[in-house]
Amino acid sequence: MTEPRFGRLLTAMVTPFTPDGELDLVRAQELALRLLDQGSEALVVCGTTGESPTVFYDDKLRLFAAVLEAVDGQAPIIANAGDNCTDDSVEFAKQVVRLGVDAVMAVVPYYNKPPQEGLYRHFGAIASAVDVPVVLYNIPGRCVVNLESATTIRLASDFENIVAVKEASSNLTQIASIIDAAPVGFEVLSGNDEDTLPMMGLGATGIISVASHIVGPQMAEMLNAQASGDHTRALKIHLELMPLFKALFMTANPIMVKKALELVGFPVGETRLPLISASADQTAELTRIMRHIGLID
Repeated sequence: MTEPRFGRLLTAMVTPFTPDGELDLVRAQELALRLLDQGSEALVVCGTTGESPTVFYDDKLRLFAAVLEAVDGQAPIIANAGDNCTDDSVEFAKQVVRLGVDAVMAVVPYYNKPPQEGLYRHFGAIASAVDVPVVLYNIPGRCVVNLESATTIRLASDFENIVAVKEASSNLTQIASIIDAAPVGFEVLSGNDEDTLPMMGLGATGIISVASHIVGPQMAEMLNAQASGDHTRALKIHLELMPLFKALFMTANPIMVKKALELVGFPVGETRLPLISASADQTAELTRIMRHIGLID
């Protein structure tokens, strides 16, 4: 199994907001350190879980700078710089890199439904504009378009700083094709907590996780067990955590993980519209599951 560039457990960090909906940079710094203390080896900032569509560029830069200051080199910081406009993505990625991030992530352009050649040129333009590693992000459930395995492999082969893909397609056939044909050292990371164990069985190196906000030590133990060959232990943890994995996605992410953080005593504020707070029924079900697992009293 390929040694991981960023570690096995990466967390897609939520973005904390104040009661009036502004960025809470102090809480973001506290959260970053909390995640590292609980087993995260790298942080992905302002991705899907970080509500990137409703955090504008200037605030993203402030958020990246705050997290970098708090972490102070203890772990890699991967900043989501992708958008659905190539020119904007390129220019923003340049600004982000000047802050000192360790890598940038770029999502498949959403809404405009580019063909595969357009995706190749989009990601190629971003990679050519920066001198740090680039992580592709394939999440067809949100972006409509799937980054096909052939395109991922082509990008990995043609641009040496395209070093990984966050695969949230849940398409194990596609994922296996990437792992089989990509250049040596190119990493595939799970984008869904529940897919992590089967993907690692195919050769994925780890996870960009949501659940690690709540069960970081358990996730780290599962990943390390799987990587070391203790598949029985890894499967046991996976099955124990599966109800939580499901519960965190009973509605649009990150609504439920923000509620879960509140339930464990680390509130990070609400989501920004058009996302809304968890309903009473959703909160009750999440509470029941977290009690069953032993995460809260």
